[in-house]
Amino acid sequence: MINTKFIYAYFPLITSMLDRTYDAEKIELKWQKYWEEEGIYKFELTTDKPIYSIDTPPPTVSGKMHMGHAFGNSQQDFIARYKRMKGFNVLQPLGTDDNGLPTQTLIQNLKKVRARDMGRKAFRKLCLETLESGLKQNYINDWKRLGVSCDYDINYSTIDKHCQRISQWSFIELYKMGRAYRTEAATMWCPKCETAISQVELVDKKKNAFFNDVVFEVDGKELVIATTRPELLPACVAVFYHPNDKRYKHLKGKKAKVPLFDFEVPIFEDERVDPEKGTGIVMCCTFGDQTDMEWQKEYGLPVKEAITRDGRMSALAKGYEGLSISEAQKKIVMDLHAKGLLKGQKQIVHEVNCHERCDTPIEFVHSKQWFIKYLDLKEEMLKWGEELNWYPPHMKNRYDNWVKGLKWDWCISRQIYFGIPFPVWYCEDCDEVILAKEEDLPVDPLEDEPPVSQCPKCKSKKIIPETDVINTWATSSLTPTIVKELFKNKDRAVYEYLLKNPMNLRPQGHDIISFWLFNTVVKSKLHFNMKPWHDCFINGWMLDPKGKKMSKSRGNIIEPQVMIKKYSADALRYMAASSKLGEDLNFPEKELVSGKKTIIKLWNAARFCYSHLEDYDKAAGDKLVFKDLEVIDKWLLIRFNKLVRLAGECFDEYNFSEPKKATDNFFWHVFCDYYLEIVKNRLYSSDKENKNKGKLSAQRTMYSVLLGILKLFAPIMPHITEELYQAYYSAKDKEGCKSIHISTWPSYDAKLNDEVAEQAGELAVSIIREVRKYKTAQKMSLKDELSRVVAEAPLDINKIKDEDLKGLEQDVISTVRAKKLELKQGDEFRIKIE
Repeated sequence: MINTKFIYAYFPLITSMLDRTYDAEKIELKWQKYWEEEGIYKFELTTDKPIYSIDTPPPTVSGKMHMGHAFGNSQQDFIARYKRMKGFNVLQPLGTDDNGLPTQTLIQNLKKVRARDMGRKAFRKLCLETLESGLKQNYINDWKRLGVSCDYDINYSTIDKHCQRISQWSFIELYKMGRAYRTEAATMWCPKCETAISQVELVDKKKNAFFNDVVFEVDGKELVIATTRPELLPACVAVFYHPNDKRYKHLKGKKAKVPLFDFEVPIFEDERVDPEKGTGIVMCCTFGDQTDMEWQKEYGLPVKEAITRDGRMSALAKGYEGLSISEAQKKIVMDLHAKGLLKGQKQIVHEVNCHERCDTPIEFVHSKQWFIKYLDLKEEMLKWGEELNWYPPHMKNRYDNWVKGLKWDWCISRQIYFGIPFPVWYCEDCDEVILAKEEDLPVDPLEDEPPVSQCPKCKSKKIIPETDVINTWATSSLTPTIVKELFKNKDRAVYEYLLKNPMNLRPQGHDIISFWLFNTVVKSKLHFNMKPWHDCFINGWMLDPKGKKMSKSRGNIIEPQVMIKKYSADALRYMAASSKLGEDLNFPEKELVSGKKTIIKLWNAARFCYSHLEDYDKAAGDKLVFKDLEVIDKWLLIRFNKLVRLAGECFDEYNFSEPKKATDNFFWHVFCDYYLEIVKNRLYSSDKENKNKGKLSAQRTMYSVLLGILKLFAPIMPHITEELYQAYYSAKDKEGCKSIHISTWPSYDAKLNDEVAEQAGELAVSIIREVRKYKTAQKMSLKDELSRVVAEAPLDINKIKDEDLKGLEQDVISTVRAKKLELKQGDEFRIKIE
């Protein structure tokens, strides 16, 4: 192990190069400023380098970066940095998703206002002012503080004019294709957010409920129907039973009287009824679920709305009007019980469809909404998924399962106040749709004049604007186009290339495969008949230490800003690299501790190495060919060469955790624990002959391997590696590059082989390991001298040249502090220590 006290005492030269302690915050901020000022991560418009483009996920502006962002974006950045060092012209833009319901909710909470009280124009102005007054920039600064290597000059906001134009263009194109349509139908509705939602925005939540055995009446006799939604009784339009259920065959064609509300509804047979559920006979209400909607349409039943859009009982529910859904449910159950119309209750736990934004159970309301027609494309959608490379491969199952489970066309209209307006007006008399002209985009129909003075169909002059806005996912699903169009007026060649080719990578979380990934594939195929990217990089979730999802309501939020302050950005990134791609990770603070220790170890190891490289003659070192190096130096270079191959192969497959683990192990347990200890004697030696060969061989090896270690760690820990690179390799003009992050990735040399040297090096390590164990067991100091060490190993000693063998023995003797070392050939490794 390296004795740092010894280093400080005997090598004062290194203090002029590196301080004794590493000040993470100071150094990280220094290099972040340097990278930005020097344009280290700039996407180059004029270069021969191949383009590697990343469809960077635009994070929702929610105030500040959360741990999930830090986890996923670190993993994405590992790949961007690796590709940049591999010689690619990396396009990694930064977008922000500050459009739609999440931003509306954030601004309402921050400013203590209600959008409905302000009106759309005033509220929209407040949102934009709040975003631009620092909220968005603070959010972006969190990304910079983490060391994410975006080109921050290539940016977009999903509410800016650029994105509005593209989103509105997409809608118009889909309308012209016959894919976008408006219809009045039952729509999934969030009564809390007061807007329509789509299937992708649903989450299943387990809720406690009761099966209430409610008494209907048929021909003066009781008919018991079990329901979990007694508040929907005023919206009941029919009763159904299974045609094979003999219990209810006699009811066919009759009518049932609805309790409390005393109106009659028809009774039908239908195979969709489950005879085993409840009492085996069900009421159909408009609307309780999808089956209710199917029955209403198929049997031509009336539409009765008992629940208003803000989640209260309508005038249809006489005696309960104005009550909330939960209040009405309780009161109706009490009234049923009081009138002897409740035969029993059974407590159950069942899955309820909820809005993913607020966890509110959804309702179905009859309303006019805009949809994208795509249920007819399900077979094609599955084929589109096959065209993509999935990392990890099993994530494709989520895509396939989502496609197979689709039941609805995509509802894209939202009844909220902040979002991109539909570029649509209507004729008030005949409801004709009037589209904006493409050259006028973006438009806001509430503020802009319509493109016509009269209806093209009926000639009416009563033209009214659409008041709904486009769902944010309908815009976010256009991010490849949004990025490509940024270059339209910048560089024609780059623009044409991006336009004609899929992007290289889509990094994102597994939770939004059905949201963002799926809809981006759909839009890219519909608009351009092209897959949006080649590779899908799907990261997992960062959970709390107990494996629970982090949320404010649970009080288990761990803020990345706090962890960066405590441990450093590099340590947080180190932690993110400890999880395999796609795996959820329970927050492991011990990995942050390990990351911090690794940073300190790198710092101290570099101080030691740099002190011995002050007088290194690189020109002379470069003249040393591999065969002329000392055996231990050959061994280290062979080990490092294998590490380079593994790291490159893994990174090429988006596997960053294995290179991190392997580099970590090599640095700690090969380079520091053994190699640096072994070559100390040669480095300290003043013997001229040894200096000319042994020391130069050690310096050459130490120089190249430490540089290689820094480069392998660079994508994961960019700040410490930049600091150490600049302290010697760049500052001394040895490497000649202004940042490690645009230097060349280490290359694997397939010809670098020496089986004898490799085996001899492993033997030396085994001897040193066993001697250390022996001295520890004997309670000896590692500096205590031994009389003799005899080692046997299945190695043909005669294959080692005399000069090389002498050097190997001297390296081992000086390390274990023995007077004599004897190496013998044997069947297996044995050691005798005296």
